[in-house]
Amino acid sequence: MILGKDFFDRDCLEVAPELVGKIIVRKTDDGEMRVRITETEAYRGEEDKACHASRGRTPRTELLYAESGTIYIYLIYGMHWLMNVVTGGKDNPQGVLFRCGEGLSGPGKLTRHLKIDKSLNGKSFFSNPQIWIEDDGFKSAIKTAPRVGVDYAGDEWKSKPWRFIMSAE
Repeated sequence: MILGKDFFDRDCLEVAPELVGKIIVRKTDDGEMRVRITETEAYRGEEDKACHASRGRTPRTELLYAESGTIYIYLIYGMHWLMNVVTGGKDNPQGVLFRCGEGLSGPGKLTRHLKIDKSLNGKSFFSNPQIWIEDDGFKSAIKTAPRVGVDYAGDEWKSKPWRFIMSAE
């Protein structure tokens, strides 16, 4: 089953753990790729100092204020595209970062494998012939941990257990 807008139109702290175990499907001219999501991170609005929207609405963060299910892609270190999905509803800037996929440790490796670049930025995860997310019924235990690479946000925000990881337990 392909996930629709209703799935994403919820708080990021509900969506992020529920994305773990789902499958990202990516179609390119070279064929179809399928990767099970094994790790996500939640970013929760302007009050979250680790969220790009913490400084308010800017041209860079405008997509975080879009409809739920919108794809938000940005470049880090001038070399890695990172992919997020907008959650929480229009004008409520929340998102979930896709951190890892089965056999792919890290958000840059995940997007490189799936041939993700800025061309998908602003598109939707539903009604999209190039990329979507499926639920095949797989369930896994999930553990939480602090988010990665957000030391700039201060102790309170970098310590939030808003990283959700597939667990063998």
